[in-house]
Amino acid sequence: MKRWKGLAFGAAAYSVALLVTAPATLVDAALRRASGGALRVVEARGSIWSGSGQLELLDPQRGNGIAKALSWRVLPGSLWRGHAVYDVLLADTATPARVTLSPSRIEIANVRVELPASAIGIAVPRLAPARLTGELSISAPRVALEGREMRASATVRWRNAGAALTPVSPLGEYEMRIESDEQGVRATLATLSGPLELKGQGSWRGETRPAFTGTAHVPAPYVEQIAPLLRLVAAESGDGTFQFVAR
Repeated sequence: MKRWKGLAFGAAAYSVALLVTAPATLVDAALRRASGGALRVVEARGSIWSGSGQLELLDPQRGNGIAKALSWRVLPGSLWRGHAVYDVLLADTATPARVTLSPSRIEIANVRVELPASAIGIAVPRLAPARLTGELSISAPRVALEGREMRASATVRWRNAGAALTPVSPLGEYEMRIESDEQGVRATLATLSGPLELKGQGSWRGETRPAFTGTAHVPAPYVEQIAPLLRLVAAESGDGTFQFVAR
């Protein structure tokens, strides 16, 4: 009996030691698997409890991406409550985001991220040839994922919007608002300023694929200059109006 107790204690101690010293590279492996290779943490240092690295948003097909310095640390007291709460700090942000992980739920709060507009081409590959320019400002007070259900409140603003396929610069400033309700997650696109007017609506719920429909309108003096860009992703319907659908 003493022998079995000793073996059990030794196995438990070994398991705890592995968990405590789990390397930061496991964060990269988990993120890469969950995102299908679109997100990675390279040059990872430290452990899963406290570490740093470079967060990369990647386009696996084209081999290009965007990187930002990243650091994280767990709040030890959260582990006693059956989940792990992390403070996660990205480069160029003053306050950390709060990430809560549990077996059934992932929640992210207080996210503020600045990215180049080329990130749109990574997220929507059809737009990659346009070589979009400008700056993206992402603010997400709360995003929660439980199973296949998402709850979100976020705003994405595209400032100084432009593209290599048009000499018009800037095209304008645009805002995407993302909110959830009983029907799922809804997205609304609106134009804040500029000659190119964009507007649209999208939705996503559970196992259904996200769907987004919208229109672009170009004033007559700008049609010849902006139309080649819009024809990449939209169908022309006359009078400077284009229709686009994303699924």
